Amino acid sequence: MKGHEHKMARMEDILNLPVQDPPFAEFSAAHIKWVKVEGGRQGGDDIALIPFARVDDFVKGESSNAECPASFRIESKRKRPEGSVSKPRVDGYLEYTLYWCSYGPEDYRESESGIVDGSSMMKPASGKGSRPGRRHMMRGCLCHFTVKRLYTRPLIALIIYNQRMHVDKSGAPCHGILDQDAMGTRAMYAPRISEEQRQKVMSMLYVGIPLDNIIQHHIEVVQEHGGPHNRDDFLSRSDVRNMERLIRNSSHELHADDGCSVNIWVQRHHKHVFYFEGSSSSEPFVLGIQTDWQLQQMLQYGHNSYIAFHSTFGLKKFKYPLCTLLVFDTSRNAIPVAWVITSSIGGQVIHKWIGLLAERIRTKDPRWRLDAFLVDDPSYEISIIREAFHCRVFFMHLACSAFLDKKPFKDMQKLRFEEFLQVFVDQCAFMDYFKRRWLPNIELWVNGIRSLPVATPELNAAIECYHLRLKSKLFNEQYVNSWSRVDWLIHTLTTEFQSSYWLDQYSTETGYFENLRDKSFSTNSWYQALQILDVDVIIDEQNLRYAKVISQSDRSLAYTIWNPGSEFSLCDCPGSMLGNLCKHIIKVAILCKSRQVARPLLAAQVYRQALLTLLQNLPDDPVVLDHAILHATRLQQDIKGLEELSNSGLLQSLPSEVNSHVVDGILFPRVP
Repeated sequence: MKGHEHKMARMEDILNLPVQDPPFAEFSAAHIKWVKVEGGRQGGDDIALIPFARVDDFVKGESSNAECPASFRIESKRKRPEGSVSKPRVDGYLEYTLYWCSYGPEDYRESESGIVDGSSMMKPASGKGSRPGRRHMMRGCLCHFTVKRLYTRPLIALIIYNQRMHVDKSGAPCHGILDQDAMGTRAMYAPRISEEQRQKVMSMLYVGIPLDNIIQHHIEVVQEHGGPHNRDDFLSRSDVRNMERLIRNSSHELHADDGCSVNIWVQRHHKHVFYFEGSSSSEPFVLGIQTDWQLQQMLQYGHNSYIAFHSTFGLKKFKYPLCTLLVFDTSRNAIPVAWVITSSIGGQVIHKWIGLLAERIRTKDPRWRLDAFLVDDPSYEISIIREAFHCRVFFMHLACSAFLDKKPFKDMQKLRFEEFLQVFVDQCAFMDYFKRRWLPNIELWVNGIRSLPVATPELNAAIECYHLRLKSKLFNEQYVNSWSRVDWLIHTLTTEFQSSYWLDQYSTETGYFENLRDKSFSTNSWYQALQILDVDVIIDEQNLRYAKVISQSDRSLAYTIWNPGSEFSLCDCPGSMLGNLCKHIIKVAILCKSRQVARPLLAAQVYRQALLTLLQNLPDDPVVLDHAILHATRLQQDIKGLEELSNSGLLQSLPSEVNSHVVDGILFPRVP
C-alpha cells in the first residue's frame, strides 16, 4: 500500500491529480494510487480522484477486505445546490458523504462482558444515538473515509481516506481475522449480510417460499460447504423475518396520484434508474430501469454476445407500453436486463436513453463489448444503436412474418395485397385491425428485412418465450384494475417478475426448488424442436413447397409447414396459427440446413448484396477503398468456392449436432 503513495505539497493541487478508473466491476483502495496530503485540515490523509459514478463500486470493494470484512454505512451526508457558492474552494463539494465502518466508532465490547463504563454509554459523536439493535456490533473501529462530489467538477469524486486501517483507539485490530478476540465469532466477518444474500432471500420470499423453508435451505447450504465462512452464513430467522415484514408492508401505490407515486419510487431507487423524464406538455414520459441483478446479468451474458429489444408490450392495456432489453444465457433463454417504460411509440426517444445505458455498462467494466443488437421494429434509427454499442444490428421478423408472402426474397416487394384482402373480406374485425395496424407499415417492414440481417430462429424462439411469460404474469385478470398505473408495473417487474427469473437461474445452478419453477416457460420452442425425431419429419427434397411433421402427442395427426427452411415459414398447428414460432417450423429448418436443401437464407442474400453494392459503389478514401476491396474480394471468392463445392457434390454435410445452424453459425457466431 505504501508503494502506491506519493507526497504532495498542498491540497490546492488536487485538480492536477489523474482520475483513476480501475478496470474492475468493484475495486478497493488496493487498486488505487494514493497521494498523502500535507498540512491543512486533511493533513496526513490519503486522497485520490475517481469518477463519481463509481463511488458505489469503491464502497463495495472496500467492504470485501479479506482481512477485515466490513460494511461501510453512511454516517453523515450533506448537499449543496449548484450556484450556491460564488467562489468554491478547490475541494468544495456539491455532495459530501462520510462513510464509517459499521464496527465503529463506538466500542461496546466491554459492556458485552458485563463491564459498563461511562464512555460506553455516551451517545456517538455522529449524533445518531445509541443505534438500537446494533450495539453488539460496535468494536471501536476507526476506519472511515469521506467522498466529495467536487463543486467545480461534478463528474469527479474526491476520496479522502481519513483512517485506512480497521483498528481501535489503541491501534490494535478490532475485528476480522487479525483480531484474536474475534476468532470464532461474527466479528470475523462483515457486520451485515451482503447485498447478494439479501437479493437471494428477497427473491425467495417474492416467489412464495415460506420462511421456515428458507432457513432450512440455508442451514443445508452452510453444512454442505463445511460450516460458516462469512457473515452470510450467519443468516438468522430474524433477518428473514425482517425482510418478510418489509415485503408484506410494501405497496406499489406510494401516492394516490400515479405520477407522484412514480416520482417517489425513482427517488427511493435512484440506483436502479439509468434515465428518467417525467411527462410534460412538450416531452414524453421515459423511465429506464436496471436493477443490480439485471446489471450483473448484462455484464455476464451480454459481453461478446447479443442484446435483443422487445418493444411496445402492453400497448393496448397499459397506460404506457413496456420495452425490454434481453440477453441470452448459456441455455439460450432470454433474460430481461433493462426495462424502459415510455409514452412515446416506436423509436422516437431511444436516443435519449440508449447511450446512457451503454455508458453505464462500460463504467462497470470498460472491457465489456457487444457483438450484435437485435431490433423488432424497423422504425428505430439504427445509427443511434450502432453509435451507442459499436456493434452490428440484426432484425427480428417475428412480428411481421405472419403477413409476409411465402415467395422468395426477390418477389417480396410484390406482395399480393388485393388477393389477401379478398380472401379475408368477410373477417371485418381482423381486416379493420390489419388496415389500421399493419398496412401502413408493410413497406417499412419489408425495407427493414431487406437492409438488415435477420436473427436466427433460435434467438427468435427465446424472445417469444419471454413475451409469453410476460403476458402470463402481467395480463392476469386479477390485475386488471392496476393496468392503468405505472407504479404497479414498476413494482411488479422489479419484485415478483424479476424474482421468477432469479429462481430459474438459481434452481438450474444448484438443483434446489425445482418443484417451484414454472415448467411451461423452462424451455422455448427451439429446445422443444430438438425433441422431435428426424423420422417424424417428411420433406420432399424435389419439391420444397411444404413439409410435414407428425404430432408428438397424437401420432395420427401431421402438421403442414409451408416454405420450409425459410425465415418466413408458416405452420398450421394451433400455436403457429396464433402467430407464435412453433417447434415444427424450427425442426424443419434444422433438417433443411443439415441436408442442404433449403433456399439460401435471407441474411446470406442480404450479405451478398451488400458486398456487390460495396464493389459497385467504391468509397472515396483510398485507405478505406483498399481495405474494402481486399476484404470484399476475399469474401466473394469464399462464397464462390462454397457454391462450386456444393454444385459438384463435394461439400460434405457436418454431423447433425453441428450442422443444425451451419449458415447462421457463419453469419451469427454462437455465444461462448
